[in-house]
Amino acid sequence: MLIVSIVAALALLLCGGGGTAAFLTLRNVESGEGAKEPAEAVDAFLTAVYRERDAKKAASHVCAASRDDKKIAAKVAEVRGYVEQHKSPRFSWPRPKVDNQTGDRATVSTKVTMTTSDEKVADQELRFTVVRKTGWRVCEIA
Repeated sequence: MLIVSIVAALALLLCGGGGTAAFLTLRNVESGEGAKEPAEAVDAFLTAVYRERDAKKAASHVCAASRDDKKIAAKVAEVRGYVEQHKSPRFSWPRPKVDNQTGDRATVSTKVTMTTSDEKVADQELRFTVVRKTGWRVCEIA
């Protein structure tokens, strides 16, 4: 029982220390200015991905803690694939809606619609978690 307690205490110490180190490392990593409003951050991110198809620009709208250049590039490549597979697809969405905002954290939702010239339509409901440090940035998409 003593050994289990010692191992548990060491594990807790290591995890806590790692979490603290990660927090201190990541807390001020944001560079440049984010959006002035949560909905603006989501709109800028969607524009970069769906209309401009620019992974680097899309990444600039994502918070540092969640930024994964490979995943963002994969999403942009997926959208490019839609453009190649369908007849003149257009992507649109209404102004993103702030569902909940508490201090420096907000939940924002919108529906992205793809419409093709041969009148095919596909919708995708999206919910974003947006965080403010040096402006608002997208941190999670569901």
